Amino acid sequence: MAKPNIQDALAIRNSKYQTTGETRVEDGVTLHRIRAVRDIPRYEVKAGDPGGWIESENNLSEHDDAWVYDDAQVFGDAWVSGDARVSDDAQVFGDAWVSGDARVYGDAWVFDDARVFGNAWVFGNARVSGHARVSGHARIYGDAWVSGNARVFGDARVSDDAQVFGDAWVSGDARVYGDAWVYGHARIYGNARVYGDAWVFGNAQVYGDAWVYGEIFE
Repeated sequence: MAKPNIQDALAIRNSKYQTTGETRVEDGVTLHRIRAVRDIPRYEVKAGDPGGWIESENNLSEHDDAWVYDDAQVFGDAWVSGDARVSDDAQVFGDAWVSGDARVYGDAWVFDDARVFGNAWVFGNARVSGHARVSGHARIYGDAWVSGNARVFGDARVSDDAQVFGDAWVSGDARVYGDAWVYGHARIYGNARVYGDAWVFGNAQVYGDAWVYGEIFE
């Protein structure tokens, strides 16, 4: 769905939410607390319930059930739509999009040109940045970082202090965790596990029921 035209962020009122008049300034950006105008039964949000913080109406769609809760912040050219939820102290900013049934919560950040969609979840202190794409039922959590042109999808998990970047893909039921790095054009899929201090890079492929761990370099 296309973003609406820019409107006066100081007086947002549409069919789903309006500003409360409460503001805060973060890094020179003025954010506005929102309040639901209508019920969103899917998420037990009632008309009148306060939500999180946005910079302008360009940050949150009014045409679906997407919602920003708690002290979560969405600003810049970021866009939250579909049935997506951003909550707790999470931040979505830059040109990032969160859509579908995706969730971003905890202290997680999604920024730059990143996309989180499908039923993907990003939480904890995780970061998704660059041109990264997280989709399907993927989960990014802990202090994990997915960046560059990386793709994480299917039922894949990236957690702890793991990093996936470059043009790497992690998919299927694969798990990347610990202090592992997956980068370059590497592909991790199937039921593969990459963990510990392992690095998987270049054109390496780890798949099936393979485990790569410790200080093994592929």
